[in-house]
Amino acid sequence: MYKKQTGQDNYVDPKMYDDYRELLLNKDIDAVVISTPDHWHARAAMDAALAGKHIYLQKPTSLTIAEGRALSNLVQKSGVILQVGTQQRGYPQFRVAAELVRNGRIGKLHTVKIGISADPSGPVVGAMPVPKGFNYDMWLGSTPLVPYNEIGVHSQEKFDRPGWMRREQFGAGMITGWGQHHYDSAAWGMDTEYTGPISVQATAEFPKSGIYDVHGDFMAKAEYANGITMYTSAVYPNGIRYEGTEGWIFVSRGNERVTDSDPIVTDDRSKPLDASDPKILTSVIGEKEIHLYKIDEQHTNWVDCIKSGKEPISPIEKGHRACTVCLITHIAMKVPGKLKWDPKTERFTNSELANSMLSRPQRAPYGTNSVAKHKA
Repeated sequence: MYKKQTGQDNYVDPKMYDDYRELLLNKDIDAVVISTPDHWHARAAMDAALAGKHIYLQKPTSLTIAEGRALSNLVQKSGVILQVGTQQRGYPQFRVAAELVRNGRIGKLHTVKIGISADPSGPVVGAMPVPKGFNYDMWLGSTPLVPYNEIGVHSQEKFDRPGWMRREQFGAGMITGWGQHHYDSAAWGMDTEYTGPISVQATAEFPKSGIYDVHGDFMAKAEYANGITMYTSAVYPNGIRYEGTEGWIFVSRGNERVTDSDPIVTDDRSKPLDASDPKILTSVIGEKEIHLYKIDEQHTNWVDCIKSGKEPISPIEKGHRACTVCLITHIAMKVPGKLKWDPKTERFTNSELANSMLSRPQRAPYGTNSVAKHKA
């Protein structure tokens, strides 16, 4: 790509590593971007923090509540600057919507409705030879050994949505794929960034056959201590709708929509910011009212904070809390009834079955448990 754009053969000459831990030993490197499959996020970030590297970590921050808590604690103790890849905080409409809600422009907020799409099922497939040069054992990481199949991992030629995103071994589906974006943005407007729901319940459809096993259509309900009820479903438009006693605000990415593959640009008819009364959107936030963290672009904010030492717009604890909503909702899809959640202890108070899903076995020597043992 760079050769075509510049006409130069050696415009970029990257150094390649078979093991990212060798990269972390390079003292010339100050910061890293972690864009691995979801099941590697927490372990790679913990290793980077122990090596003193600043981190841009793609969401979701973790695969389980337990490893997310371990990651947040370690990063905060290390002092490195970690920015979670919830880049919607850099979209001006999400900040404006949250500011308007926080400053009472729609009255008292009581309901939030979030639209997140669902994944399709897949075909029944068999094992395939592992491609030459692909360290499949390490790619699987802490997850169980399973036979390789290209559509269950990622294409060797295309760059569309990879198959691992539709397998629970490596993630949780759209509830984490889009969920962390919207739950993070919603927490901004709900003023719940450092806490979580006090209850959650959900229903969901899951494939009965085929290689893909993440959730399909679903409906979830979460209740918060401040009186707000949040609903999430594939039937709602992709975005966040805040409903108050005096009106509503809807915010989205505008002319992007979610498909079976990835978000794509469609047209300009979808409003990124809408309200029950247009006057709500033109309301000026006063000098003494609540003004939220404002940035132009999230990656730039990360670099600026590395230089200044200030907290970035999407720090690890806020990321962990948003991811927690995704993960306990996913658990609720599998455990019937209303689950009571304690955001302080990060445990369910009425279901040991649900608590058993807050962590999962990890295959050594990979996984966050191995980091803890190594550190000890």
